[in-house]
Amino acid sequence: MTIEIAEQLVYNTIFIIVINRRPAQINADFFTGMNLPQIYHIRQRFDGTRLQDVNAALKSDLNRLSPAPIRPGQRVAIAAGSRGIAGMADILRGLVEYFKSRGAQPFIFPAMGSHGGGTAQGQVAILEQLGITEATVQAPILSSMEVEKIGAIRDGVPVVVDKTALGADHIVVVNRIKSHTKFKAAIESGLMKMMSVGMGKQAGAQLYHQAAVTHGFERIIIDAARLVLARSPVLCAVAIVENGYGRTAEIAVLLPDEIESREKALLQRSKKMMARLPFNEIDLLIIDEMGKDISGVGMDPNVTGRNRDLLGIFPHPAQVKRLFVRDLTAKSKGNATGIGLADITTRRLVDKIDYAATYKNCITGISLEKAAVPMHFETDRQAVETALSCIGRISPQESKIVRIKNTLQLEIVVVSEAYKDTIGRRSDLEIISGPSPFEFDSGHNLLPL
Repeated sequence: MTIEIAEQLVYNTIFIIVINRRPAQINADFFTGMNLPQIYHIRQRFDGTRLQDVNAALKSDLNRLSPAPIRPGQRVAIAAGSRGIAGMADILRGLVEYFKSRGAQPFIFPAMGSHGGGTAQGQVAILEQLGITEATVQAPILSSMEVEKIGAIRDGVPVVVDKTALGADHIVVVNRIKSHTKFKAAIESGLMKMMSVGMGKQAGAQLYHQAAVTHGFERIIIDAARLVLARSPVLCAVAIVENGYGRTAEIAVLLPDEIESREKALLQRSKKMMARLPFNEIDLLIIDEMGKDISGVGMDPNVTGRNRDLLGIFPHPAQVKRLFVRDLTAKSKGNATGIGLADITTRRLVDKIDYAATYKNCITGISLEKAAVPMHFETDRQAVETALSCIGRISPQESKIVRIKNTLQLEIVVVSEAYKDTIGRRSDLEIISGPSPFEFDSGHNLLPL
């Protein structure tokens, strides 16, 4: 045996031992019960502007299509994404009913890039998790990862579109307008992105993310979406804006020549209404759950301020020293994209990770860092104490802690007593209960929020 081979065997043996060593075996005796601060449950008040009857507003706006060339028997492809949008199944069913009333044959197709493990079946499963099935929308769901090239943009980057959708007589794009998790611009996450990244499936999503490293994501999204509008049968788009409580504040049917300009205005409205953390200076942010049904990167950087990315870091007022995420939603189906934005997590979350789905999503998005698994422990208590021991010379009792369910649900929040005086000076915050101690169950895990 050569020295080189022997050294390699030793290296491999050490590596195997390290990756299989359970954190609890290393650290169980280290945690002896740190004195944690008292906590308060508080309620935040956001902009609650809301449509009382979403379907009525949708039907009213669809009247703008009356002169449109929709003939009996024509096929209408309606795009559905992978996000948990309020009342999405009802909105899609409303569209299906409208086109059926015009004598057309509508169907739903997934427009979600590489999500669902980059497979046709996986994307149907995501829609089902969101309550979107053939039964609930009263129309077929046609899912395929096949795409067709319709042209090229900067540096010859091909623009591709879902082949099934291209084969229809009309395409209807449906999406929520909101801040993107990778960049800040006049156009971010919404209709233009769905027409490019979403409708481009796995192949298109990867092409555009690669090109964005050179040209910037906004430029690539706009150029690709403009080509889609010019060379595919997009009939209209349905834009949705949600308020700070995750309810529909506005819905608008946009004609092709209106989409880009109206999306810019709706994005600004969305940003003004979005929910935020109650404080910007945070020693420890505890997030009970992350997931693809909550944000494209599991935990929305527009809330947490954590936006590590190859394209750069956008400025954000929230300054979180340590981020602890406790679990992964069932609707994520193991896709833990965004786990790399946390400092610490639990073994129960790590055990749920589908690495194939996570890696495919992160590789497609040129976001390898978002698949990095952080330090993880057997119990919440271990994770909390570790985080608080790594925030500087601040005693646990004086630490600024914020706990939320996820980055979509921010009305009810738990905060430590260090914020008490500030709460009393803010009209948008209300103490519901407290002070009370941090409560753990017999397994040293936090009780439900």
